[in-house]
Amino acid sequence: MNQTRRSFLASAAALSGCSLLPAFGKGNWIDAHVHVWTPDVEKYPLARGFAVSDMQPPSFTPEQLFAHCKPEGVNRIVLIQMSYYQTDNRYMLEMMRAHPGVFSGVAIVDEHAAGLAETMRSLVKQGVRGFRISAGKAKNLSDWLGSPGMATLWKTAAELKVNVCPLINPDTLPLLDKMCEWYPDTGVVVDHFARLGMAGAARPEEVQNLLRLARHAKTHVKASAFYALGAKKAPYTDMGPLVRQVRDAFGPQRVMWASDCPFQVEHGHNYHNAISIIRDRLDFLSEQDKAWMLRGTAEKVFFSAAAV
Repeated sequence: MNQTRRSFLASAAALSGCSLLPAFGKGNWIDAHVHVWTPDVEKYPLARGFAVSDMQPPSFTPEQLFAHCKPEGVNRIVLIQMSYYQTDNRYMLEMMRAHPGVFSGVAIVDEHAAGLAETMRSLVKQGVRGFRISAGKAKNLSDWLGSPGMATLWKTAAELKVNVCPLINPDTLPLLDKMCEWYPDTGVVVDHFARLGMAGAARPEEVQNLLRLARHAKTHVKASAFYALGAKKAPYTDMGPLVRQVRDAFGPQRVMWASDCPFQVEHGHNYHNAISIIRDRLDFLSEQDKAWMLRGTAEKVFFSAAAV
């Protein structure tokens, strides 16, 4: 290894707070975004407003997930609490306990409920490393992000050294940018490129609003949900320019790949194509880029110790 490359890798490791990653190789990847659920709605009842018919596919258990991800060398997963259960995180937590070392978790909490900080602390003690936030049916996005409960959520996440995980549309990016300014010590992981390209071609100003978040040192982006973005057609290489812009702005140490299963393996899409876009099909990604995006970033963010 020449001195220039050695210096670059050492600098990257110092900036990330992690040791150098091992050389790129097949396997040991992390999928940073998967939902699981069970058809056993008696033991795990659905939240108000959801019906069994909403569960599509009807079942997606860890065992069903493993059939897709293990052949591709993915052996750790970040579970994202499914909306069907809302703030009842029991199924996710029980699957985490049933498969020690395999799963990390992102929970949903009610930011308006009493005892929010205590609820978050309890969940973090059980292995949760992030809290999903979504505008849902909020009519005023400013009121949603600026609510007292949201302030508590962001402050508590920083204290616990865990992450706020926004599921947002591009129009919310300027508000999220402001929240990152207000809470610079809070880790943030933006899901699915902030859904750029979900409702048609992403406008240049929307892309710039996402890239602008890179100035916040604790903000990360998931390169995920390729089945739903851009042309929405494998091999998804039309998303390559956005991947490159995000990699260049944030650095690979703050970008993590994810599938968004089970939706990635429905309607003619498959897991192989989801991971192959990052692992095999984008020539501008170096081996170290791939190692960070497919393992290192998610490991650092979701599989590290919390302050509990």
